[in-house]
Amino acid sequence: MRLSRALGSMVLALAFSVSVHALDNGPDGKFPLHPDPTMTPGALCQTANEHRYPENIKYCDRDVDRDLKRDLFRRYDVNLGYETQEMPRGDFKIDHFIPLCAGGANSAENLWPQHKSVYEITDPVEPLICEKMSEGVLMQVDAVRLVRQAKLNLDQVPQVMKYLNSLHK
Repeated sequence: MRLSRALGSMVLALAFSVSVHALDNGPDGKFPLHPDPTMTPGALCQTANEHRYPENIKYCDRDVDRDLKRDLFRRYDVNLGYETQEMPRGDFKIDHFIPLCAGGANSAENLWPQHKSVYEITDPVEPLICEKMSEGVLMQVDAVRLVRQAKLNLDQVPQVMKYLNSLHK
């Protein structure tokens, strides 16, 4: 009896793991639907070109060289089994997990290959977050939390947008 329960639990855990992994991939597993937290945990700007917003956060100018971009595609493919390098390059952009306007860095820890089907969903969040930071109604720590929530859970983007739109001075 114990063995069958243990086996049943293992089968359920494996099924859950497979279903969760399937949710992390685009069609046919060719591209990621969100940044991989082990490869792209997110990083804040350390060497500021300027400071912004009432909170005076560090801001880095956009500066990602071609070799780093190429390496990010390669790393996601080799380490995670995606096929981004076999897909049209125009279908992707290198996304700053934590947006530059929210104090994100240009480092590999904050960059990932984002497919257009994903950025069409998440891109509206970024300017709204930064607008709210500029108005002083959203602190950087909360902005980062909301960006992470939206980019790691595409189904939560409408909820994040609704919350952001509710913030007023």
